[in-house]
Amino acid sequence: MLIIPIKDGENIDRALKRFKRKFDRTKTMKQLRERQQYNKPSVVNRKQRIKASYVQRLRTNEEQA
Repeated sequence: MLIIPIKDGENIDRALKRFKRKFDRTKTMKQLRERQQYNKPSVVNRKQRIKASYVQRLRTNEEQA
């Protein structure tokens, strides 16, 4: 449960913005979306390897340029 203390005279928009930022950092929605469907561990690992190679390729291209 997220608790956002509101200070006296604080704008509600600012408190709402803090709540949204804190909510995003907890990765709650990401977990819910991942749980909607089961992914085999081999598929998850393959996606991680593909992403890692993509990022590595971007970094090497950036270093060469």
